[in-house]
Amino acid sequence: MGLGLLGRGIGVVKFLAECGADLIVTDLKTEEQLASALKPLAKYKNIKYVLGEHRLADFANRDLIIRAANVPMDSIFLAEARKNNIPIEQDASLFVKFVKLHLPKVKIVGVTGTRGKTTVTMLLADILKSAFGDQNVHLGGNIRGLATLPLVKKIKDTDTVLMELDSWQLNSFSPSVRGLSGGPEEGISPHVSVFTNLLVDHQNYYKNSMELYFADKANIYRYQKTGDVIVAGKEIAKKIKNQRSKIKNGGKLIEVNAKNFPVGWKTKLLGEHNLFNTALAVEAARALGVKEAVIKKAVANFAGVPGRLEFVREVKSVKYYNDTTATTPDGVMAALEALKKYQGQIILLGGGADKELTYGDYAKVVKKTVKALALFKGAATDKIITALGKNKIPFEVFDNMKSAFAWAKLQANRGDVVLLSPGAASFGVFKNEYDRGDQFVSLVKKIK
Repeated sequence: MGLGLLGRGIGVVKFLAECGADLIVTDLKTEEQLASALKPLAKYKNIKYVLGEHRLADFANRDLIIRAANVPMDSIFLAEARKNNIPIEQDASLFVKFVKLHLPKVKIVGVTGTRGKTTVTMLLADILKSAFGDQNVHLGGNIRGLATLPLVKKIKDTDTVLMELDSWQLNSFSPSVRGLSGGPEEGISPHVSVFTNLLVDHQNYYKNSMELYFADKANIYRYQKTGDVIVAGKEIAKKIKNQRSKIKNGGKLIEVNAKNFPVGWKTKLLGEHNLFNTALAVEAARALGVKEAVIKKAVANFAGVPGRLEFVREVKSVKYYNDTTATTPDGVMAALEALKKYQGQIILLGGGADKELTYGDYAKVVKKTVKALALFKGAATDKIITALGKNKIPFEVFDNMKSAFAWAKLQANRGDVVLLSPGAASFGVFKNEYDRGDQFVSLVKKIK
């Protein structure tokens, strides 16, 4: 349910088709919209497509439903599957259940949080690969273009699987009334989990309920057993402690903040938030038995992740940064704080589609730090303009990256910074946040 264009759905369908499954692939996008995703699947004859719609009948007589991550909680189609006693899984949850059942010695490591989870995941991946070898460490979960389920063909019983997990994926880690075994199943959590933080996000999906958002995220530790580990920031650690009376066997809690960044260690990452991210990865690596010297070297060599305050290049003394994955106001404020030495010299590209977020604090910070503001058309941009009120910051609204970038480039003088840090969703103007970042980087690289 939900093939998508990012590659994860394609990987899951290919894997299941090669296993001989009788597949129905259904997506609200049309055949034309999904052309690039359908092309690599053309050779498989055991796939039936229902595109441009979902049909209730398709959720009545299947053995298993595998849904895309962001299918609405109140979907009538998932309700139909539950009514017909059909198990509902996602790529990540199905993989973890398989591993725990058939490869119990595999170590599952999970990372979640509103901000920082990708940086923590990729840094931890570098550390673990340095310690255990590339062939023994596998990435899965919310990784661009990567399906997790096909890893069952690669992993060995002694391997480690590191998964970035968003709230939607973690929703499927809850107990099942009818699981794959045909009866009730317990909830699942990784053996070692990292929970960075919880900030306001995805309120369009969770219907303005931070409680529901946290409830899904909390599955990363809720079903841990004695001997497991949860590494968490201060605010999350407090929530975990408050819940401990309701949990029979919780994992060991390790609380972390930016001050835990080891004294004398070096990092290439900017900002206090990245000191915190690094400290989380360090503690997780220690919990997995990695030697201190290996961790220290990997931390020093880690150059960051594309799209996360990524330095693209400097042209004519103007620096260009790609922070396209900053899809909340908090993310933008963290980027502006990291670049605070350029206060008043930052040309910001931002705005876009709304996720039911507020922009009051964002506006205060932008007024103090930003020189000019190029905004992408959308409901979040309307909120930003309202929040800014009467201000002296030059701004324009655009419906494409090329025009917004050209305008931003004109505002920049020697010593300035051009920063893509949207604080909003990409839909309406771009295919997704990665498309937004890719377009920005492409334009930066074309500057002569």
